[in-house]
Parts: sequence; structure tokens; C-alpha cells
Amino acid sequence: MEHLSGIDASFLHLETPETPMHVGSLMILELPEDYEGDYYEDVKAMIGRRLHMAAVLSRKLAPMPFELAEPVWIDDDDIDLDYHVRSLTLRRPGNEEQLHHLIARLHSSLLDRSRPLWEMYVIEGLENGQVAFYTKAHHSGVDGKAGTELAKVLYDTSPKMREVPPPRRKRSQPHGNGYQLGVVELLQAAVNNTARQYRRLAELLPTAARALSTAGTVLAAQESGLRSGKRRLNLGLAPKCVFNDSITNQRSYSTLTLPFDELKALGKRVGGTVNTIVMAMCSEALRRFLKERNLLPKEALIAGVPVSLRAEGDDAMNNQVSIVRVDLATDIADPVERFQAIHASSEAAKAVVRELRPVLGVDVPMTGSPWFMTSLASLYGRSNLARRLPPMANVLISNVPGPATTLYVAGARMDSFYPVSIPYHGSAVNITVQSYAGKLDFGITACRRILSQEESYELIGHLRAALELIKALPSVEQQQEQEQPAKEEQAPKAARKAVAKTVTKATPPQPPARKAAPRKRAAAPQASARASRSRTA
Repeated sequence: MEHLSGIDASFLHLETPETPMHVGSLMILELPEDYEGDYYEDVKAMIGRRLHMAAVLSRKLAPMPFELAEPVWIDDDDIDLDYHVRSLTLRRPGNEEQLHHLIARLHSSLLDRSRPLWEMYVIEGLENGQVAFYTKAHHSGVDGKAGTELAKVLYDTSPKMREVPPPRRKRSQPHGNGYQLGVVELLQAAVNNTARQYRRLAELLPTAARALSTAGTVLAAQESGLRSGKRRLNLGLAPKCVFNDSITNQRSYSTLTLPFDELKALGKRVGGTVNTIVMAMCSEALRRFLKERNLLPKEALIAGVPVSLRAEGDDAMNNQVSIVRVDLATDIADPVERFQAIHASSEAAKAVVRELRPVLGVDVPMTGSPWFMTSLASLYGRSNLARRLPPMANVLISNVPGPATTLYVAGARMDSFYPVSIPYHGSAVNITVQSYAGKLDFGITACRRILSQEESYELIGHLRAALELIKALPSVEQQQEQEQPAKEEQAPKAARKAVAKTVTKATPPQPPARKAAPRKRAAAPQASARASRSRTA
């Protein structure tokens, strides 16, 4: 039995029928040329042999009585592989658009909480002869070590599937068959977990105080540095946008693949990183999409960007993630200035997270959080508050580092590794990017009522155009050369002002010139004449 952390459980409590909280992957696989078997049966057999290697595949939820505390994970010894691993075939012609429609529909349905929270689909019938493999698992249990274990189950590094040791026999459970836990046992576990949370909070208080103080100093330094003629950090709420609305469970989905090394070299040339390139592409694409519809806000759009809080070597089976806000600078028309503003905002957000890492994501005990948070999530979605309240972010953008080498699934080579993510009330569009084997694979998951399938493809086209715009930006050296004449032109003016100011201070004030003396000499004959006339009279 293992308690869910507060972050893990929040993905359960915030889930509603309109907002499934599972993440997924769409893999495009290339079968061996001489393959003649049943690929679905091969995949199911492989997973069956490796279930014991990943706890995420063999555990399920046990809720607390009256939902007084977070649920726990328990082992499930009765897993129905035919339910969890399924086979689908596309109708002819089996093109990419049909596949995207199918993934959008599969991703919109909730996972069954009475079973382990995962499903996998082998999708055949693609017109190019390839096979698609779609997986989804609840976000409450797929981060960190769980994700690594899941990769060990599904993927090989060569076409030949590796042999794995058989599972060890488990000890008998003291409470019976292990299918359900007793009420007393669950309540005792909840009390013990709450006590551990309070003890850890007390231990972290000095660290939290130092982290908050340091983060405030970093933020103040960033703000003061940007005041000198540069764009200030956007610390307020995001402007209202068409994407900030309550959503339904209907989804749209589209994909894009770009060469990773090319984007990495491009980022270095124009003064950024791969993450800056991705953010700038999304900024330009969203700006064009909204501007064409006369829906672009005057203020800059803000992106909510998930960031990992996991320390090096931490293999805990829980989510350790937070969200930062990045200024997309969509109010800036000049591409160079916009790129620099996005890079500065992204780096500032990373700096603050580095300082707050010790306290972000800390479990805070809260009695009754399951029913309280679930009620709030339902109220937020069905009361149109997402449309009325100012949002914290307009869209969700995530950049996930993936495997750098080519992987194989049951002997089939993986050609693409597209992410399928989570839109939510108030943020109806999620753009997630994942690197894989020298590529960068984009997946846009959105509410179909707010971003239709056709509009999703339109956004993909804008992303391609945005990349071409970034390629046309001047390099860092060219930008410096362009800035140099302006600095040289300003330098003489500043020098003349400085010299004038120095001369003014160095020269003492001179007394006014005397003008009275010449006047006396000129007036002397007149005075003598007046005196002579007076004597004559």
C-alpha cells in the first residue's frame, strides 16, 4: 500500500467527465520487411510477460472511507489483458487525418478507476503500411520512476525482444485476497500519512524561508535588470482570450515533426535555446491564428509551462512538477524583439524555479481534500467561471525531453513519438513537444468546440511558417553589428554633453562687465555746460 502525494492525487480530484486527466503517446511503428505474424498478439504477449516490471501497470486505487484523505495504491493480481490491450483498424484509405480523429476520440474517454489506470491500442490499416500504437495512462501515476519503468516494459533498443526474468511469487496478504482493504486499515494509513506530512512541513520551514527570500531577490534582480530600456516581467494575470473558456470532453488532435539538431543549431545562431525556439514558434503561430480572426488581445498572451522539480538521482514513484508562466510577447510586432522578450521571460522563470525547488510540490495535509477539490473542479467547469475570471495563462505549452536513441516495440521500429496531453477549463489548447531520436515531435491536443480539427491543422501550418520566420532572423553577430552603429552615433552626443557639463563645473562664474565709466566720460562736458549757465544767470 502506497499513499498518493498531494500532486498525484490532485490529478484525480481535478478530473471531471469533461477533463480526463490522463496523458498519452502516439507511436508510429515500422514493421520488419519479412514480418508475417499477428502484431497485436505479439504486443499483448510482450506486455503480459513484462507486467511485473512496472508497478504502474499492476496497481489500482483504493479510496479512503468518506474521502477523508488521499487514496492509496494497492496491487491488483487480476489484470485482464484483453481489456487493457486492444486492437483497432482504420477504414480505407487509412490516412493521417483518420488517425488523428481516432486518437482524439480515444483520448476523450475516462479511464476505469476500478482497474489499473492504463490502456493501449494497436491500430492497423494505415495507408503507408505502418502501425500506430497509442497508449494512455493517468497522470496521477506516470511521472518519475513510474515513467521509466513503463519504458522498460514497452521498449527495446534493438529489433530482437529481450528476455526478462519471470515475476517472483508474492506473499499472501494478511487481509485476504488483497482485492480490497479494510476500513480500519485505510483510516490508520491515512492518520500515519498525515502525521508524516506535518513532520516534513515542520522540517522544511527554515529551508522554505531561505528559498522564498532568495527567489524574491532573484525576481527583483530580474525586474530591475529589465527596467533599463527592456521589457518588464509580466507578473499579472493573462488577458482574456478565446482559448480561456470551459471545455467539453470532445477533442481535436494534430501532429508535426521537425529535425531536433536543426532547431538546436538555429537556437544557438539567433541567441536562444531549443525551448526558446519552440516558445517563439508557438507565439507566432497563435498570434497569426488570432489576428486573422480579429481576436488577438492587445496585451501579450501568457503560456503556462510545466517544469520538473525532480532532483538528480530521485527515482520516487510520484509526480514532481510545477507550472511557470512565460510571456509570449504577442503584442510585439518585431520578430527579433519578440524573440528576445520570450527568451528573457523563460530564463527568468527558470531562475525563480531553481530557487523555489525545495518547497514547490511539498505535500500539504488537507482533510477532506478529495471531495472538496472534486466539487470545486465541477463548479469551475459548469458555472462558466473559466470564461468570466481572468486566466493565469492562455495556453499550455510543454517541452519534454525524450529518448535520444531509436526504440523498438515488439520488434517494430518506432519512427515517431507524438505526445497526447491534457487541455483543461480555462486553457483549452495544449501544445506538447517531445524529442526523440534526432526529431522534435509536436502534439496539439485541444477541446474540439474551441479549436476544431480543421483549425488544429491551420495552427500546424502557422507553426511551420513561424519556423521559417525564425530562420530569417539575423544571427547574434549580425544583431551586434546592427546595434554598433547606433551606439557609435549616440556616443559623440553623450561625449559632447559630458564635456559641456565638465567645462561648466570647472569654469568659475565671471563678474559682469562695468559699463558706467564710459557714460561718466561722455556726460562730463554736459555737466560743465550746465554749471557755466548757472554761474552766468
